[in-house]
Amino acid sequence: MKVTVIGSHLCPDTLYALNKLCEAKADITFKNLSASLPDLRTYLALRESSPLYESVRENGSIGIPAFVLEDGTVTLDLADVLK
Repeated sequence: MKVTVIGSHLCPDTLYALNKLCEAKADITFKNLSASLPDLRTYLALRESSPLYESVRENGSIGIPAFVLEDGTVTLDLADVLK
């Protein structure tokens, strides 16, 4: 399984997800928003335009970790990725 994880090394939920995905032997690409302004800019464009993030925006949350699957599907649910 290949997955891109969008998050931050400062976020405990992101670290938990990365550990679970490592345990599942996933092929992970990590986009660390705390370390890359281009990745942050790309993520913010996604967050502001995708209906997936409507409740995230309403609650004032960041919406990380986010997961991009091999087929391009974006989810905020680690359980969806681990299926």
